[in-house]
Amino acid sequence: MHCLDCHAQGTAATAVGVCHDCGAAVCEEHARVTDRSVRRGPVVGAPQEAVARTVRCPKCATAATAA
Repeated sequence: MHCLDCHAQGTAATAVGVCHDCGAAVCEEHARVTDRSVRRGPVVGAPQEAVARTVRCPKCATAATAA
């Protein structure tokens, strides 16, 4: 699979991930990786929190920070 943004620029790069929001393939240069908090646990009692990664394309990363 190739990066969608690189293809739009007329180049080709192998994708290393898929955008969490729009599903576009992204290369290492275009991937925007951020941390997000995930809460898991029982319905009753204290939930456990962990940190997970989210991969986004540049367009969706910009939209996510604007919101």
